[in-house]
Amino acid sequence: MTRTVVAVDLGADSGRVAVGRFDGEQLAVEEVHRFANVPVEEEGILRWDQPRLQADVCEGLRKAALQGPVDSVAVDSWAIDFGLLDGDGRLLRNPVHYRDARRAAAFQRVLERIPARELYERTAIQLLPINTLCELAAMADAGEPALRDAARLLLIPDLFHHWLCGAETTERTNATTTQCYDPRAGGWARDVLERLDVPTAMLPEIVPPGTPLGAVREGVAADTGLDGTQVVASATHDTAAAVAAVPMDGERAAYLSVGTWSLVGVESGKPFVDDEAFRANLTNEGGVEGTVRVLRNVTGLWTLQECRRAWAEAGRPYDAAELVELAVAAPPLRSFVDPDDPLFAEPGDMPARVASYCRATRQEEPADEGATVRCLLESLALKHAETVDALARVTGRELEELHLVGGGARNAPLCAWTAQASRRPVLAGPAEATAIGNVLVQLVAHGDLASIAEGRELVRRSFVPRLYDPAPDPAWDEARARFAELGAAVEAHA
Repeated sequence: MTRTVVAVDLGADSGRVAVGRFDGEQLAVEEVHRFANVPVEEEGILRWDQPRLQADVCEGLRKAALQGPVDSVAVDSWAIDFGLLDGDGRLLRNPVHYRDARRAAAFQRVLERIPARELYERTAIQLLPINTLCELAAMADAGEPALRDAARLLLIPDLFHHWLCGAETTERTNATTTQCYDPRAGGWARDVLERLDVPTAMLPEIVPPGTPLGAVREGVAADTGLDGTQVVASATHDTAAAVAAVPMDGERAAYLSVGTWSLVGVESGKPFVDDEAFRANLTNEGGVEGTVRVLRNVTGLWTLQECRRAWAEAGRPYDAAELVELAVAAPPLRSFVDPDDPLFAEPGDMPARVASYCRATRQEEPADEGATVRCLLESLALKHAETVDALARVTGRELEELHLVGGGARNAPLCAWTAQASRRPVLAGPAEATAIGNVLVQLVAHGDLASIAEGRELVRRSFVPRLYDPAPDPAWDEARARFAELGAAVEAHA
């Protein structure tokens, strides 16, 4: 008998609904609906458009149900962001977008009240202005009524599970990303939040990945056709889901889940929070089956997405394939940017910011769209390599193989240049690793698979990766050295 499950995968740039079918031997995952994720500005605050997202997900579920009975559905999404519910379970306001500027303003105030090293020791999370903790601190400092009136805080996938079946829980892999979670205690770091005047009674119960949450509500079943379908808390953090689908084996492999963000890391049985991990600004997030994802969040294809948007607004629209062609035709290894520089954090005229960064660091400014894209992709490849080296140093592992999954796996130049920059082979694919990992966790929950290890073996049989082998190239060695000097060049200019 074939098991049929639905994975709803919400990314910061787009969402998709996919149907997974497992016949006991092979896994097939088919996308049935894709939609844009466009934030909105409300009273000067950048927010996610929750009603629009819910309508798009509902449409995707209808399309999935038209193909036949569905055993279960699960939602995953980007991390960090949340919604607040009132006592009747209604969303008080649209969730704030992690790129809203006030989080960055709250970051320093948080560190003034809780020293950086102490906060890292308690939560094991990379110090970033976008973290949930900063948004909650900003709301508390502003005395926002929504924070006072909230009966429940739910992360983005939890909001959808609440709509689907009424559950008010959060799943562990996503909870661990918030900087509000204590990995040693295995629960919310309530005392940390209380030091920032954030109320903690609203925090939900934390459940492990693969937890059944209940049947789809009658009203939702009527709207979607998912009659009798169960809702499962899969690995609700999209990177945790993607890593679950990475067909790696052993401690000599690293993963790169590349989309709007590049999540570069290794799978471990323990967190790394020593001084070297702190200096490297590594994060320790929950994985499936009790594992820890030791990684660094790197700004990924966000800069390219913003460039594409800016060019479209200027009357020069390009699809992704056209931009890749332009990049390949452009001269190689001319100029680089640090993708994580704060200059690139917020929406705006990204091509102009790239040119400004190059001027500030006394590099050649990109002459056209192709040169800009090549600069961004080569820079991301070099940042991947730098991060893999940091992971190898902190964990003491010999990382000999890189598994690149997510939308970036479709970008052949990025995969090839990552291999060249890192001097390591890159195995690219599956591109839809997040949806596949979501499906795998559901299959384990149903008892169709015994473990994620068995699921990864299923991925190896069902999806063949593409190998990118690096060749010796002194030009890339020289590029690595130039890239390492960028930080000092920016500081000198400032």
